[in-house]
Amino acid sequence: MLAIACKYIYNDSTKGVDSMSTSPVYARIDTKLKENAESILSKLGITPSSAIQMLYSQIVLTNSLPLDLRLPVSKPTSIGDMTRDQIDAELTKGLNSLQKERTYTPEEVDAILAKEFNI
Repeated sequence: MLAIACKYIYNDSTKGVDSMSTSPVYARIDTKLKENAESILSKLGITPSSAIQMLYSQIVLTNSLPLDLRLPVSKPTSIGDMTRDQIDAELTKGLNSLQKERTYTPEEVDAILAKEFNI
């Protein structure tokens, strides 16, 4: 969708992309992040300049950042959100804990869950 919107903007221009005036954009980015991102862009056949042009075009087109910003959930909050492997791993951790005689009172469990899930 991003490329389609940028193509629409470019095709709508009377001058064309090559004759448009350009301005440099400078940003300080973590080296590893830059390398990882450029590797992905290269596989997609997109230059970093084109990616920035697409980002800016989307900002103008949508009048917003074209990102879904949210905090990641550290762990599933219900068993229905877990895969079979995740359930098995959690059960195995519980069994190992019991075998090592590490047990918790209900109050300790409540405190651990409250801390982990900010409740």
